[in-house]
Amino acid sequence: MKLNDSVRYLKGVGPKKEKYLKSMGINNIKDLLLYFPRAYEDQSNIKPIRSLVAEEKQTSLVKFVEILEDRQIRRNLRITKFLVEDSSSSAIVSFFNNRFIKDTIKLNDLYVISGKVSIFNNAIQFTSPDFIEYKKYLGQRHIYPIYNLSKNISNKDISKMIDQVIDKNLFEESLSKGIIDKYKLMDKNESILNIHRPADRKAYIRAKQRLCFEEFLYFNINLLLIKNKNKNAEAYKIGFDEKINDFIESLDFELTQGQKNVLNEIFADLASGKKMNRLIQGDVGSGKTIVAIIAMYLCYLNGYQSSIMAPTEVLAKQHLNSFRQMLEKLGVKVELLVGSTSKKNRDRILNSVEIGEVDILIGTHALLNEDVKFKKLGLNVTDEQHRFGVMQRESFNTKVKNAHSLVMTATPIPRTLSLVLFNDLDISIIDTMPLNRKKITTMAINRLSLNRGLDFIKKEIDKGRQAYIITPLIEENSDLDLNSAIETFDSLRNNTFKNYKLALLHGRMTNQEKDEIMRAFEEGKIDILVSTTVIEVGINVKNASVILVYDAQRFGLAQLHQLRGRVGRGEHKSYCILYNSSNTDLSWKRMKVLEASNDGFYIADKDLELRGSGNVFGKEQSGFLDFKIADITKDLAIFKHAQIEAEKILEEDPDLTKAKNLGLKNKINQIYNESSPKILN
Repeated sequence: MKLNDSVRYLKGVGPKKEKYLKSMGINNIKDLLLYFPRAYEDQSNIKPIRSLVAEEKQTSLVKFVEILEDRQIRRNLRITKFLVEDSSSSAIVSFFNNRFIKDTIKLNDLYVISGKVSIFNNAIQFTSPDFIEYKKYLGQRHIYPIYNLSKNISNKDISKMIDQVIDKNLFEESLSKGIIDKYKLMDKNESILNIHRPADRKAYIRAKQRLCFEEFLYFNINLLLIKNKNKNAEAYKIGFDEKINDFIESLDFELTQGQKNVLNEIFADLASGKKMNRLIQGDVGSGKTIVAIIAMYLCYLNGYQSSIMAPTEVLAKQHLNSFRQMLEKLGVKVELLVGSTSKKNRDRILNSVEIGEVDILIGTHALLNEDVKFKKLGLNVTDEQHRFGVMQRESFNTKVKNAHSLVMTATPIPRTLSLVLFNDLDISIIDTMPLNRKKITTMAINRLSLNRGLDFIKKEIDKGRQAYIITPLIEENSDLDLNSAIETFDSLRNNTFKNYKLALLHGRMTNQEKDEIMRAFEEGKIDILVSTTVIEVGINVKNASVILVYDAQRFGLAQLHQLRGRVGRGEHKSYCILYNSSNTDLSWKRMKVLEASNDGFYIADKDLELRGSGNVFGKEQSGFLDFKIADITKDLAIFKHAQIEAEKILEEDPDLTKAKNLGLKNKINQIYNESSPKILN
């Protein structure tokens, strides 16, 4: 068996299950083994019944004493209740729709049970817990992995597949013996075994340390290689032109001091003759786009082309409208190139770009294609940087050697992460907001207040406003107790908002369908847009005054802040309602942060403090960090050691050609260069 073998060859994986696994990013054995658990259930900590805490999942060693109840309550519901006890107290264990449970469990025998504990009628209760005979429990591992799941794939499915390959030692070691010995690291295969099937907590910690170190080392070497390659690289000299001041004065708003400061930094970079690699950080609505427009107009005045790459077609098309509205009257030719562009238009645009007739090209990942050739590209802008990997950004830099690079993000990043993640970039921050930007009132609600929240939306629509309703899922998932866009849309359309105009938007729709819905919403033909986070960036409907986010606890605070930024873009007072369907203290602490502040940088710092870097940006933005298991803040000590080793390795062997570094070189090329030019030859 090899790492590249398809999961189709595993026992229990048919064509349907293979399709479901592919949708989760699991195509082969390597993907499966690198599909790390998101959490663990530790059943090694056995507690006496008297010490159990309600609403927590816990483990006890008990004797099943007697059957208290075994009956059919109604057609589809049967209940079987047992009385269990230990030396400290007694409890009730209930099973539903398990006809054979009374024959499976032997009365007066010892069992280890594990499950969520509740209190009902002053009695401690377990409902459908895991159970195992005590004599079998003694010979097994007791830390069980919990994986991120999707519809039709259960935790048991993934565990059974991993059991078939976990002991095959399929990975080659990429770290040198010197590093492994120096830091007393587990070898690769042992760490993979113990991350999925830890023998005990100590083995799990050592496995995680090894895998974190490895990820951090790859990441740091990759960033250093990019930085070294771009250091002192020459680029086109783009001088200042007085027409820029005329353009700025013609705007129907005044630039903030933060925007002016950042523009001065960009102008200095462009005129230096050295390659600009600059990141602009700015909060939602801080005015990054106009900064990019001004920089690209300056390139035009100097005779150079520009491009801007956006993560979605929706955002790219919005840029097209903004750029054309501002620049075409000045003679600037602007075109759009996205995945849905027809072949006829694509061929026309590509030819116009190559001969220099197009001054600004706006697009998505389509701009990375080899057939996109510029006559004289002076500046490439990457919008919503966190949606693109490090290598996607670098692949464009490699493609056009003398062009400057400007990347932008509206996801404020804590300083700790900025210094780490953008080590290859100079950082500018737009730290002031436009005067006309109104503060958005944010309210966190629970289940009891949901109807009041929906009634509030009705009142806003009755005033002539529009609303967004956001859900974390597209469709219902039996493994996750969360609201989905499709079910929420159907329910609201047929009940609460039956007298209003609703539309549904999600990522599985065609681009044409999404465009038509967004156009109708922008034109006021739709009152409420029910959507997934596909509207997170780039949507600018000034009449939308309220956004309701279902299951808000499932999102990172930075992502919620982005979603909140879809309203408050016009003259109307705006509101954000966060429906928190969880009752944990942590989830409410996070909601309070958003209620208290509209400052994205403060919010990002608090999210980092409360949840760690691995969760700050939400699942949809996980590519921003490129880490499967490491967390920069929680594992900062490991990161620093990996950073030191990366610097030492490249100082001694800049091209990783020495025998001891060949495994490392192959691994870095494999990870970072699958869809972009190699950094190392």
